Amino acid sequence: MKAAARELPSDSAATGFPRDRWKKLVWKKLAGLGLLGAAVPEEHGGSGLGALDTALLYEAAGEGGADTGLLFAAAAHLFACVRPVLEFALPETRKALLPALCAGELVAGNAMTEPESGSDVSRLTTRATRVDGGYLLDGVKSFVSNGPVADLYVTYATTDPEGGYFGSTAFAVDRDSPGLDAGGPLEKSGLAACQAGEVVFTRCFVPDERVLGSPGQGQLVFQTSMQWERSCLFAIYLGQQERLVRRCVHHVRERRQFGKRLADLQPVADRLADMKLRLESGRLLLYRACAEIDGGQDPSLWVALAKLAVSEAAVATALDAGRIFGGRAFLAEYGIAEQVRDALPATTFSGTSDIQRRLIAREMGL
Repeated sequence: MKAAARELPSDSAATGFPRDRWKKLVWKKLAGLGLLGAAVPEEHGGSGLGALDTALLYEAAGEGGADTGLLFAAAAHLFACVRPVLEFALPETRKALLPALCAGELVAGNAMTEPESGSDVSRLTTRATRVDGGYLLDGVKSFVSNGPVADLYVTYATTDPEGGYFGSTAFAVDRDSPGLDAGGPLEKSGLAACQAGEVVFTRCFVPDERVLGSPGQGQLVFQTSMQWERSCLFAIYLGQQERLVRRCVHHVRERRQFGKRLADLQPVADRLADMKLRLESGRLLLYRACAEIDGGQDPSLWVALAKLAVSEAAVATALDAGRIFGGRAFLAEYGIAEQVRDALPATTFSGTSDIQRRLIAREMGL
């Protein structure tokens, strides 16, 4: 896996091609590595892995040097889109979509976030109006991961404004549905290889067979997908941290200042020890979260702990790597600044660090 990960295209290659060519050159390679269908049963075209083995796969890809943005794109596809189709779609819909999603023939985009609804996913302004045979969707989704290149969008809309937790519904919507308009890629400072954009629904018809779960189960569908995303996706950042720690250790052994190796300077050694502590602590929490999912237990506490620990560690470790490399961290050839930019969003997407603290507190009975 680590060797194969190095063969993945760079971020510039990933975003510089027309959509059809991008799918052939990039998405098919991700599928070949098993990243698009890892957590899907073999009968549906996947690898049949559990959460822990799926996390190990993504961790290995991150450690092997694969572009973090590309891995994020694959993870958003699998955990936020494919898993909801697997768990909540009708049998005929699963049969129609899952093999193609696992094989890289279809790209899925996660359409939850709205311009005025980021962390507060209970107040969606996108509306789904009941009509004969299905629903009409009206609204705007922003920061849709894989949005500009997706063939299928897993999206959420309010079906009952007074329904509270049961007020939203999840849908799997084809890109070519009349009334769906997918915008171009946003210019982002990090995770560039994961194209994100805006998707607009204007009286977009979605048939009943494309409802995920039952009407009113949107929050359930979303929270279930988030358990997988907040655990398995963040294994990418375990791999990134492992790679950065290894690079920093090599650097401080070779680099000399004040007549000594950097490794012999106590503040430098202490910083590396902290980096290792953060990495291994987050790894144990993430593995525990995945084990809870695989064991059929309620993983809510462990998932929130893991997401908080790993995302904060990813940012801190990338910044510490910058301090260790000094002025060289600002040179593009060293790639440290890119690692910082890719790590920074980790504390925001999939629920901010503050949201995770609220979830942990709630699980503690506060």
